[in-house]
Amino acid sequence: MGPYTSPIPVRRTHLGNALASEWTKIKSVRSTIWTLGILVALVIGIGLLVSATTNDADYRTLPTTLPGFFGTLLGQLCIVTLGVLVITSEYGTGMIRTTLTASPQRSRVLTAKALVFFALSFATTTVSLALVAYASMGMHSGPEVTEPTSDQILGATIGAGLYVSLLGLLSLAVGAILRHSAGAITTMLGVVLLPAILPAFLMMSDSLRGLGTKMLEYSSPQSLASLFRIDESLNSGWPQLSALAVVTAAAMIAAYALLEKRDV
Repeated sequence: MGPYTSPIPVRRTHLGNALASEWTKIKSVRSTIWTLGILVALVIGIGLLVSATTNDADYRTLPTTLPGFFGTLLGQLCIVTLGVLVITSEYGTGMIRTTLTASPQRSRVLTAKALVFFALSFATTTVSLALVAYASMGMHSGPEVTEPTSDQILGATIGAGLYVSLLGLLSLAVGAILRHSAGAITTMLGVVLLPAILPAFLMMSDSLRGLGTKMLEYSSPQSLASLFRIDESLNSGWPQLSALAVVTAAAMIAAYALLEKRDV
């Protein structure tokens, strides 16, 4: 008697299957709809409100892309929260066991989660910022208004979108490391808020003033302000973006290593 052959066709799985699975998950849960919906409402709502309540004279030295900055300051917390929940929600419900049983290659699962989340957050954030930027440019034009340069438009749309999305990806990595929603969200709130608050105390000391200045320069509000070119004295924001990319890459490497090493 020959070996049993299953009538069900068997084929090797690949990253595309994992991407399809993660896309199905992320689009079908309420947390995605709520967090991204609030992000869009904050960025577009606050941005258009600021643009509507300012006049042309306010943009003599400031770029007309500025209104998107205010909603992004709050909206980034939505991306941080979603980044954590993308992975910790499965640990909380125990569904991570099912996921890793269906796809035993753990690195593939984390890669698929990261790619799907980053693409979704970047597209949502950048499109929202672009809508606000071009709406504001249309509302404010004339001899009193300084037209934004291509670099300013790039920083206020793609640059800011990349920054917020990388912050979300860092949140996903922290969630994979800690495997606990509350702990990971609290950690990321500290990462976002402490560098903006702590320098005020560090600068009281002459010996720590340099550290406080550097910490403030790379804080989230200051980084976004640089990308939006709020002040010409600030740099372009790309150094902060590069630093965040390096930190995120390091956190993702740690997440990969721990995911392979630990039991679920």
